[in-house]
Amino acid sequence: MLSKIRPASLLRKKIGDATLKKDLGVRCISSKEVFDREKKYGAHNYHPLPVALCKGQGVFVWDVEGNRYYDYLSGYSANNFGHCHPKIVEALQKQAQILHHTSRAFYSDVFGEYASFVTKLFGYDKVMPMNTGVEADDTACKLSRKWGYRVKKIPQNQAKMIFAVDNFWGRSLAAVSASTDPQSFEGYGPFMPGFSCVPYNDLNALEKVLQDPLVCGFMVEPIQGEAGVVVPSEGYLKGVRTLCTKYNVLWSADEIQTGLGRTGKRLAVDYEEVKPDILVLGKALGGGVYPVSACLANDPIMLVIEPGTHGSTFGGNPLGSKVAIAALEVLEEENLANQAAELGDIFRTELRKKLSKDIVIEVRGRGLLNAIVINKNYTEAWDVCLKLKENGLIAKHTHDNIIRFAPPLVITKDQLKESADIIVRTINSIDTNKV
Repeated sequence: MLSKIRPASLLRKKIGDATLKKDLGVRCISSKEVFDREKKYGAHNYHPLPVALCKGQGVFVWDVEGNRYYDYLSGYSANNFGHCHPKIVEALQKQAQILHHTSRAFYSDVFGEYASFVTKLFGYDKVMPMNTGVEADDTACKLSRKWGYRVKKIPQNQAKMIFAVDNFWGRSLAAVSASTDPQSFEGYGPFMPGFSCVPYNDLNALEKVLQDPLVCGFMVEPIQGEAGVVVPSEGYLKGVRTLCTKYNVLWSADEIQTGLGRTGKRLAVDYEEVKPDILVLGKALGGGVYPVSACLANDPIMLVIEPGTHGSTFGGNPLGSKVAIAALEVLEEENLANQAAELGDIFRTELRKKLSKDIVIEVRGRGLLNAIVINKNYTEAWDVCLKLKENGLIAKHTHDNIIRFAPPLVITKDQLKESADIIVRTINSIDTNKV
């Protein structure tokens, strides 16, 4: 039986400190046993990095052997505010002892508090609470379609949704219907009718499809995350706003990964000072401790959804609502968006200046959402991630040649420089003479 983790004050800073496991008093199990058990009983829909984590605090995580790592994935940006942020954990613990779930079949004293807070913070009339990012994006599609029929007067069952090539917003049937990645959609047809894609960062291509009067909505990530942190040209988002207004099409901004300070602004769309018709949030909205997502829109859009036509059993429950309030307060009180902007500039400068130009083709990103493109002639991204793990930093590749770097926004300048040094030393140690 596993004993409880002792206070964080006992944690050792040195990677691989042999006394850590004893101090924590936990995990009488090896990494291999963790791997084998999960492989035997868990579905094989992930291929995890071989590290068995048991503890997190701030920007660090520890494995069952007591080795410490910088977390440069942040739970796919769900952990923007770090592991076990005290304010968020306190909100979770406190509300869990009072009232955690009712469903919205009844009113609670907390959802309205959260709804008021989040709508005022982002400047919208209404919020539709959901749980996961894919549910919130699906909600944006449903809103767009119903608005298309009710307001734009599109003939019934003919509405079209447009997405960007290389988009990623989840694994549901609707999400894979919008995907251009065979790994996501192959074997899952037939697909959602009325879904099609245009090239990302191409306003001319977008305008051509928006001229179709049957188009109700365009959903796009302000920066494409899973595609490899692809940042569009300056002016692209303003162009999207202009075109969607011109052709009476709803623009949904998928800020599930880019929102809440990650890119150096509260929202990534803030870089161009534009406002989408539908704002989709998730991941960090739950502070990394509870699944919370949301669609925000103004009344002429949101009120096309009537009682009984859309919902979520857990969406807007008291526990999730309190956690989301705490997460948003942390974002604002700790000025984390500005910190991400400042540290992101330092990070990219360090990598561009010091990384081997033979091995790393490109460094790109905004704020603390960054990526490097690996020259596949020398190595693959997966192999680099394995080497980084051995040197005390965990990150995740996307595709064969891209590694994302997204540490918690609470990282300090000294921690950032130390972890950037790990990345530089690891990559520059790769032997380019063996090719």
